[in-house]
Amino acid sequence: MPFGEVVCGSPGSGKSTYCYGKHQLFTALNRPISVVNLDPANDNIPYPCAIDISQLITLEDVMAEHGLGPNGGMLYCMEYLEANFDWLEDRLRELGKDAYVLFDLPGQVELSTNHDSVKNIVHKLAKSGFRVRVPPSRPGV
Repeated sequence: MPFGEVVCGSPGSGKSTYCYGKHQLFTALNRPISVVNLDPANDNIPYPCAIDISQLITLEDVMAEHGLGPNGGMLYCMEYLEANFDWLEDRLRELGKDAYVLFDLPGQVELSTNHDSVKNIVHKLAKSGFRVRVPPSRPGV
């Protein structure tokens, strides 16, 4: 069963830097690690991506095509990933059942305060066999 670490935090808090550091550490220790970029706005990725959401959808394309701003576009991207979870699941399967995977999430506050797509994606990861910590539901949800 693969293990996963969901890296979340506010914008600019160092999520991608943490993923890069962990990738460097595991590489130095000759341990396998895969980093998955789930931030469709991250175009300055410091680590090698095993899977990059920009192969599925980008914030820039969504904003241009649907006339959305950055926050609405990010919500759309996460809803799109949730609806197309099989795309992610297929690529994760290719990493192997013994994979250690870091999931680098976007930092927009709206994604964790008043929207359920990211939470649903993490639940789907757990349901598909990943050992990840599933965040608790918000009160009243």
